[in-house]
Amino acid sequence: MSDDEGHDEDHADGHDEDHAGHHAPHREEFSEDPLGHTRVAGGMTVSELVEQYGHAGIGAASVHEAGDVLAEMLGNDDCTVFLSLAGAMIPTGMRAVVADLIRDGYVDALVTTGANLTHDAIEAIGGKHHHGREGDPEKSAREHDETLRDEEVDRIYNVYLPQEHFALFESHLREEVFPPLEAEGTVSIERLCRELGRANAEVNEREDVAEAPGVAAAAYENDVPIYCPAVQDSVLGLQAWMYAQTGDLTLDALADMTALTDLAFDADDAGCLLVGGGVPKNFTLQTMLVTPRAYDYAVQITMDPEATGGLSGASLEEARSWGKLERDARNASVHGDATVMLPLLVAAARERIE
Repeated sequence: MSDDEGHDEDHADGHDEDHAGHHAPHREEFSEDPLGHTRVAGGMTVSELVEQYGHAGIGAASVHEAGDVLAEMLGNDDCTVFLSLAGAMIPTGMRAVVADLIRDGYVDALVTTGANLTHDAIEAIGGKHHHGREGDPEKSAREHDETLRDEEVDRIYNVYLPQEHFALFESHLREEVFPPLEAEGTVSIERLCRELGRANAEVNEREDVAEAPGVAAAAYENDVPIYCPAVQDSVLGLQAWMYAQTGDLTLDALADMTALTDLAFDADDAGCLLVGGGVPKNFTLQTMLVTPRAYDYAVQITMDPEATGGLSGASLEEARSWGKLERDARNASVHGDATVMLPLLVAAARERIE
């Protein structure tokens, strides 16, 4: 037998021989793609950093993939983009990131919480959130928060908000937002959000407020609908209910479904950016269940674990099983703090597109 014949025999059973004579097993799952090493340098851009993450593994690889999917989604002029915004995104400093996405034409519909809309309006009309701390080293956690209560300051982790700003917000709703809606009879929640955006923009300009008019105003001025499926779970919803006790304001919780479904139905391509979970995430994803299509792109930022079976931590692969994502949809999930990950991914995507 010749040397060539013996070499061929080694490969006949699907095994490869390395230089040391080791026989590697037949591998279908494994394909050679050597891990690189992320390189950083002073002056590099955010997009360049996210691109470098692609050489690494674990979370860095996920961030790289999410940045790639988001850039393709936002850069696709034929893609209808749904932004789902849960959690305390507005009071923790993400207001301008979201408003700029809307103003610059990257968002076609916003699905968010009444809490985010409440805090957005507070800043639009002159209130302000402040840096705080989650605890006092000289007090117990309970004593710290009892002190804040005595001082009439509300805490969102390490962010403080004086309670008088809620009184300002209540007056804003009763004087600027609710009265125009009474004349229309029963209105949708989207209509309430639109009127809130109009009032925020008007008061912001009239009072020459230093802070920008914000998210709802940007949506109003750019004809982007805001859907708030659990509006009653917020100060905005609570104030609407209180006003309705003596006024003629009535909200129809189902009225938004037609317009939202039509938007999804008419989309050439559809994509969603899911920041956090909860009701906004599910409301955004379930829209596709009553259309003949599903999302072509999906990017999720979450800190919730998948193992609990809760929707907030559910994977996008699970959403595919429901028919909410196309079989060949491009999707990516990032597990991390959205106040860190959202600006990072948006900056990287916008740099690549613009």
